[in-house]
Amino acid sequence: MDLSTEPYALVVDDDTLILMDACHILREAGFRCHEAGTGHEAVTLLDVHADNVILVFSDVEMPGDMNGFALAHHVATHWPHIEIVISSGRRKPEAGDMPEKATFLSKPFNTRIVHDHLRETLPNGKKPGPLKQAV
Repeated sequence: MDLSTEPYALVVDDDTLILMDACHILREAGFRCHEAGTGHEAVTLLDVHADNVILVFSDVEMPGDMNGFALAHHVATHWPHIEIVISSGRRKPEAGDMPEKATFLSKPFNTRIVHDHLRETLPNGKKPGPLKQAV
């Protein structure tokens, strides 16, 4: 696969094992990954790399004053071209927690769950090759 054509995802989670697992799953889906451990670190990365990122995949509960819901709203406002998936095993979104374009995925997740979710929610033009292929 030509690496220059693989889109970027930004994975945001303060749990290193979950961060590594999510990046592995997204790489299998055809993404290259940027990684961040907090909402503020994610915004700093997006300030530099937003033009190349098409997906933010973020946990809800993280250290600092910007949780995943706040990050999702910030991304939707500042970088509307970026798709957003928020994930948590403890918190479910309530009305107004997420911007309209964001989707939610419960933890624990696995490769099949994430790939199926992305196949259903990402616009066709933003799906990497492996997600376009039949399952």
